Amino acid sequence: MCRPTFALVEANGNSIFVFEAEGLCIAHLGHLHHEPSDDQYAALGRMDVVMAPVDGGYTMNIENMMNVLRRVKASIVLPMHWFGDSTLERFLAGMEGEFAISRPGVSEIEVSLRSLPDRPTIVVLRPAWLRDNE
Repeated sequence: MCRPTFALVEANGNSIFVFEAEGLCIAHLGHLHHEPSDDQYAALGRMDVVMAPVDGGYTMNIENMMNVLRRVKASIVLPMHWFGDSTLERFLAGMEGEFAISRPGVSEIEVSLRSLPDRPTIVVLRPAWLRDNE
């Protein structure tokens, strides 16, 4: 079961947005500025899919983000905010061995509880331009 985000306010504070959809617990770490405490990790509970910024600057440095992802061990990690391949590759190099790495070459995936991988997996989605449905 997904658990709510924290309601504390502090300078450079953390926000983790957690959603539940079709039984999946999906977390967005786009406003995570420092590693959660042990109590905060415990309050979060299970995360199936995590969207994690790996730019290394706007939110958290890459090393700390890797620590967070190792700790939560989500089934699927979707790297986001990688503004260049070098940043993405640095992140992936730091995670290989602990996480499987999948590069399906697409900009979207479909996930269900039944399709979650057995091993924590980083899925690299390629950016795509938004387009009008005409």
